[in-house]
Amino acid sequence: MAQANLQDLLSKVNVTAALDIEGNVPLQSVQLDGLVVLKIIKHCREFFPNSVTGQLLGLDMAGVLEITNCFPFPGSKPDDENEQLDGAHYQAEMMRCLRDINVDHNTVGWYQSTYLGPFVTHKLIETQYNYQQTLNNQSVVIVHDVSRSTHGNISLRAFRLTQAFMEAQKEGKFSSESLIKNKLTFSNILEELPITIKNSHLVTALLYSLDEVPPVPKNLDAIEGPLRPNFDTLELSLDPYIEKNLEFLLEAVDENSQEQSNFAFWQRSLAREQARLQGALQRRKQENIQRQAAGQDPLPEDDIIRQFKLPPEPPRLDSLLITSQINSYCKQLNQYAGPTLGKLFVVNELQK
Repeated sequence: MAQANLQDLLSKVNVTAALDIEGNVPLQSVQLDGLVVLKIIKHCREFFPNSVTGQLLGLDMAGVLEITNCFPFPGSKPDDENEQLDGAHYQAEMMRCLRDINVDHNTVGWYQSTYLGPFVTHKLIETQYNYQQTLNNQSVVIVHDVSRSTHGNISLRAFRLTQAFMEAQKEGKFSSESLIKNKLTFSNILEELPITIKNSHLVTALLYSLDEVPPVPKNLDAIEGPLRPNFDTLELSLDPYIEKNLEFLLEAVDENSQEQSNFAFWQRSLAREQARLQGALQRRKQENIQRQAAGQDPLPEDDIIRQFKLPPEPPRLDSLLITSQINSYCKQLNQYAGPTLGKLFVVNELQK
């Protein structure tokens, strides 16, 4: 009896695994291999501050996207068709070589470097949309901020487009009506997934051995490594990271103001044309009343409508992306401005 129950349990596990391989389980998190993290960081730092991209390889199992390998894309100019073809040929050859040596070669997404967080662009949206259309939403984009990682924490974030944005993108227009229909705002363009880093047992053992701290010497000048006093933290000047974020934030606000001005201009133009159209239709109705009183046939109103061409509504995608970027800058400033402003307030009280 126990053996039969065990066989039933194993069969259920096999069925669940098969379903996971088919990608029927929604993604809930991303698991990065330690070697993949090192490859991404190395590639992004070598070409800093230029933006670079690469391919992510792995498999999605039980709602977890396991990324076990990656390789960089060759640099290419977007307007050069020959270099684009060379890049596609390079990717195909890399996938073939990985398949020949029995290494994971299933495409699960791509990665991109950024500088101080401005990654919500048309290029990223279009590329990620193509990936999710091809891989049935089982793909992500890993964004690595090199400048933010210099502060001691690895900046790796995983994103994918939400279903609301995918529906709006399929329609090919981002009008106000489409945004209301799909309940799309700047906050639900991208969905962020939690990231965990997994290492092999040998790497974990090595990290534990490196974590052993030697005894602290009496002479502070002889201290080396992470225990050495760092007097840079006493610097009272604003962090350059915060300064750059403020500069980019001001530029994004100006761009958003320009987008709002363009939308307001369209609204005024639309209202003006609609007023002219309604005036022409009203005059035609009065004329038809007079013709009917004189026993004549009324004139059609369709020719009046064809004479007036209402200005089309400008796409709202640019405004959404800029607003999303402003939100990202504000979150970063809120996170990093606390320690800097705290030092200024402390010094101000000491001077009193």
